[in-house]
Amino acid sequence: MATVKKLVIVLLVAYGIAFSLAVKAQQAPRDGPHYTNGTNLVRPTDYREWTFLSSGLGMTYQPAAGSQSAPTFGNVFVNPSSYRSFMRTGKWPNGTIFVLEVRNSDSEGSINKAGRFQTSLAGLEAEVKDSRFPDGWAFYGFGSAGSVAEPLAGDKVAPCVECHTKNTAVERTFVQFYPTLLEVARQKGTLKPGF
Repeated sequence: MATVKKLVIVLLVAYGIAFSLAVKAQQAPRDGPHYTNGTNLVRPTDYREWTFLSSGLGMTYQPAAGSQSAPTFGNVFVNPSSYRSFMRTGKWPNGTIFVLEVRNSDSEGSINKAGRFQTSLAGLEAEVKDSRFPDGWAFYGFGSAGSVAEPLAGDKVAPCVECHTKNTAVERTFVQFYPTLLEVARQKGTLKPGF
C-alpha cells in the first residue's frame, strides 16, 4: 500500500511539473522595453519581427529643399502586444515601444530600372510609452550601431516633444501615417481634435 501511495505522489508531482512547464511555454514573451540602469533602453534585437506599421520614403520635418541626396526610407515597427491592445482600445498601453528604422536608398541595382529600394541602415530611433517619464513618453537614438541608448534630454528631446505634441493623431504617435490604425482610432474615438 505504501508503494502505491508513493507512486501516486510521484505521478502527481510529475503531472504538476509538466502542467506548469506547459503553461509557461504558452505565455507570450514580454515584448516591451528592456532597460539597463532603469531608463537606458536596450536596442530590441528582434524589432524586425514585430508588427510593421508603415514605410515612408523621403519624409522629413523640414521644408522640401532641392537636395541632391538620395531620400531615406523610414520603417516603423511596434511591439506586438501593444499593437493588439491598440486594435482593441484605440490607445497605446504603458510599455509600448515604437522603433523607427531609417535606411538609405538606391535606384541602381540588379534589374531595377526605376524607383528606389532600401539599402544600408542609416539610424535607429525608439519612442517608448512609460509612465515614469515626463509626459509619459521617452525618445531614444541608437545611431546605426548602438546597443543601449540613454533617453534624450534637454535640447535634444525638446523638438521631439514639441512635434509629437502638436502633430500626432493619437497620443504622441503619428497614427495618421498608419492607415489601418487610423481607422481603428476613428472607430474608437481616440483621435485628437482636428483629425
